[in-house]
Amino acid sequence: MQYVLLIHEDEQLWENLTEPEADETMAGYARFGELLAKGDHMRGGERLRPTETATTVRVRDDEVLLSDGPFAETKEQLGGFYLVEAADLDG
Repeated sequence: MQYVLLIHEDEQLWENLTEPEADETMAGYARFGELLAKGDHMRGGERLRPTETATTVRVRDDEVLLSDGPFAETKEQLGGFYLVEAADLDG
C-alpha cells in the first residue's frame, strides 16, 4: 500500500533559521529519505516551493479560476512530501 507523508512547517520559522540550522534540518530530511530508500520503501518525494509562489486552481460551473497565492492562510504550510510503500501503517 502506498502512503504520502506530508511535511508541514511554519515558513516564518524556516526563514529565521541560521544557515547551519537550515543545513541541519535539510540533512535530517535527507537521512530520513535514505532510511526509506534502504528499506525499499521510498517511491518519491519532493520539497515544495514557498507559498508566495503558489497558484490556487478552482473549477466552478465548468469555469477554471486561477488566483495567486495559497488557498488559505494557515499557521503551517505544506513544505514537501514523501511517497512510501509499506505493508501497513506499522511497517
